[in-house]
Amino acid sequence: MDSELLVFGAFTIGFATGLRCFTPIALVSWVAVWGWVPLGGSRLAFLGTTTGAVVTSLLALGELIGDKLPFTPSRLTPGPLGGRVLTASLAGAALSIGMGQGWIPGLLSSAIGSGAGAFSGFHLRQLFVRRGGMADWIVAVVEDMVTLGLVLLALALLF
Repeated sequence: MDSELLVFGAFTIGFATGLRCFTPIALVSWVAVWGWVPLGGSRLAFLGTTTGAVVTSLLALGELIGDKLPFTPSRLTPGPLGGRVLTASLAGAALSIGMGQGWIPGLLSSAIGSGAGAFSGFHLRQLFVRRGGMADWIVAVVEDMVTLGLVLLALALLF
């Protein structure tokens, strides 16, 4: 595995995590369950279990619904931003470990990507809603699709 490709894939997963906190890690977890990213024996092995995949998927589903609610806090507040960095770091480290690489490059590049995704996603969403006059929920659904597309692109590049 080319380490630059792994770093790019982890950054992309991180960027997607900046848009949606749990969707990327849920997909990485399922890929691990299917054996494409073997995590057995590592400290992240729980992500490669059916239970881990189901839990992260339920969290992702809850987030997809909750994101459309008017009282949902900004992704740039400390709690949501920290959660994005954490889940991106876990996903990036899992990818690195599962691909036989050291965990640090995946963790760092995905953490950086999550910050970039969170700030970009926030400001683009504000632009489309406030200046573009689009309904917030429509922009949010498009953001859901972009998140899914980015994760699938990253996984396709890595596998």
